[in-house]
Amino acid sequence: MSHPYTHFIEEFVRLQEEAKAMPLGDLPPEPAPRLMDNAPRVLFFAPHPDDECIAGALALRLRRELNYRVCVVAVTQGSRVDRQEARLQEMYGACHFLGFELITTRPNGLASINLKTKSSNPDGWAASVETIAQIISYHRPSVIIFPHDQDHHATHTGTHHLVVDALKTLGPAFACRVVEWEYWHPMETPNLMVESAPSEVADLVAAISFHKGEVTRNPYHLTLPSWMSDNVRRGAEIVGGTGSASPTFPFAALYRVRNWVRGGFETVIKAGRIVASDGDLASIFKA
Repeated sequence: MSHPYTHFIEEFVRLQEEAKAMPLGDLPPEPAPRLMDNAPRVLFFAPHPDDECIAGALALRLRRELNYRVCVVAVTQGSRVDRQEARLQEMYGACHFLGFELITTRPNGLASINLKTKSSNPDGWAASVETIAQIISYHRPSVIIFPHDQDHHATHTGTHHLVVDALKTLGPAFACRVVEWEYWHPMETPNLMVESAPSEVADLVAAISFHKGEVTRNPYHLTLPSWMSDNVRRGAEIVGGTGSASPTFPFAALYRVRNWVRGGFETVIKAGRIVASDGDLASIFKA
C-alpha cells in the first residue's frame, strides 16, 4: 500500500544512503568572527573525540554569535591505544573546522575516567582531577560545558564527576556558568532548548565526518539531524511545559544551565527557556 507518507520515508532513506558517499573530513572551515584578546572563554569538556561535535550546538552559537573563545578539552582520546593519536588528529581537524581550539590533558589523554576508578583508585582519580583543575584555573572560563551525571556512558558520567570534583578544589572564589549536555541518556530536568539553524547542523555533521575512523565503522554523523529533530519534540514538553505547542524550528539541543558559585551549583533559570536561532543568547550567557 502506498500513500504520501510512503514517499516521505522512501526519500528519507534515499537521502541517508546518498549521504554515505559524501566525503569525510578535509573540508575548508567557514571564516569565523575574529576574536578579541579579552574574549570570554568557554571550556567544553569532551569525554571522547567527536563529543565536541555531537554536543557542540550551543558552543558553536556562542562562538559565532557572541564571539566567545571556545576551547575543547580532550579528556580522553578513546580506549583503543592504537587509535589514540589518530583520534586526536581527527579532533584537531574537527575543531579547526568549527573554529574551536583544542586543549590536551596529557599524552594519549586521561585514562579510566569513570566512577569505578573514582572509588577503587583514589590516587589516580585525584591526579586526573588536579589536571582538570589546572586547566580551569589557567583559562578562567566564563562558561563550562560538560555531560550531565546520568548520561549512561561510563566515561561521560565519569567526566561529569571529574569536572565537578575539579571545580570543588578551586575554592569559593571561583564562579562561572555551567552547562550540562546529554547524548546517551536524556536529562530529566533540562531548562534550556537551543535551536540550531540547518546550516549549523550541516556544519556539525561535517565536523563529525572528520572523525573518519569512527564514522567509517558507524556513520552516526548522518543520524545527528534526526536526534536533533527529536530534541524539539522532547524540549517542547520538558522545557516549554507539558501541553505546550511545539516550536516550528526543526533542530535543537537540550541543556541544563546553572551557576557554579561558592563551591556548588546555583539555579540561574527558574523556568524553561527556548532560544530560537534568532533569539538572544546573551541574556543567558553574559560575560
